[in-house]
Amino acid sequence: MLQNDIRPAVYYCNPNITPYEEYSLRKEECSRFARSLGLDVIDADYDHAAWLCAVKGLENEPERGGRCLECFKYRLLDSARYALRNGYGLLTTTLASSRWKSLEQINRAGAWAVETALREAGRPDAPLQWWERNWRKGGLQERRSALIKEYQFYNQTWCGCEFSRRG
Repeated sequence: MLQNDIRPAVYYCNPNITPYEEYSLRKEECSRFARSLGLDVIDADYDHAAWLCAVKGLENEPERGGRCLECFKYRLLDSARYALRNGYGLLTTTLASSRWKSLEQINRAGAWAVETALREAGRPDAPLQWWERNWRKGGLQERRSALIKEYQFYNQTWCGCEFSRRG
């Protein structure tokens, strides 16, 4: 993004991550990288109980199943509301860089979140749109791997929710 004159703000919305120590570790890694680039990090409220309510009944869904879609919708709607309130024109997510997640689900949730936030605010013509982008192609997956190594990032192998960890 920065190489294309797009200066993003990072909205850290991950109430799915548990335990809280794991959430904090991941947030600090995200913040460390954002600070190194001079980017702003906005920390959403950590409300794991509310997130659990959002995915209630989907606890036994497999990875890439209905629970993941609802999780994406919950988190991206929060992000879209923030973006709309603060005058951002584009919304995208780093979720789309993970080979473990369904790009179709992410894009479906992102488009839904923007549409819902606009409708809720009574601003259907506001200039906020979902940026559907495959962040895994065009050398971006390789760039991600290089950054993990260069910055010695903590690189987890599960999404962070208690349901993905057991499966």
